[in-house]
Amino acid sequence: MEQETIFRILTAVLLFTGFGIGSYFRHQAERHGGRLDQSGNKVIVLLRLLSLAVVWPLFAYLLNPAWVRWAQMDLPVWVRWAAVGTAVLMVPAIYWMYTNIGRNISPSHTTREGHQLVTTGPYQYIRHPLYTFGTIFMLSLALVTGLWWLLVGFGLPLAVLIWRIPREEANLVARFGDEYRAYMARTGRFLPKLR
Repeated sequence: MEQETIFRILTAVLLFTGFGIGSYFRHQAERHGGRLDQSGNKVIVLLRLLSLAVVWPLFAYLLNPAWVRWAQMDLPVWVRWAAVGTAVLMVPAIYWMYTNIGRNISPSHTTREGHQLVTTGPYQYIRHPLYTFGTIFMLSLALVTGLWWLLVGFGLPLAVLIWRIPREEANLVARFGDEYRAYMARTGRFLPKLR
């Protein structure tokens, strides 16, 4: 089997596994997680549109790499395999994150009715593991496929997410008060705090 075909198969498996995990837990949160304030819907629409614009070459790569030859970098094979390994490691990390946040997951910066502060699993170390793990996962897929478009384009939705974090954290401070402030003091935003 040709090596590019192997990378395409691995990309498809990783992509659909990662997004499948996220879709399952988000669906469960929508069904059983309680009502959600709709005030963040404009940002959700913007994020989804930006993400769609960024990932279309990824789907084109899976169907026919020749369609996106214009967006490919010539990367050493070892870089692509290292990226496969990193993406594989992110799948259980993403699952770990979702099992801990459970029904509290929200597509916007707002919280659900009955939202609980989660400080277990990866949340005991970092406040936004979804952003951390998701970013590492998507950057890894960009390197597996060799698509510079993903590396550059992913900066747009990532910038929107980073822009919305202060609003998200302000909302959590308003809801949980000193408990969330203490949590912020002992955890890092995207990476664990060095003690």
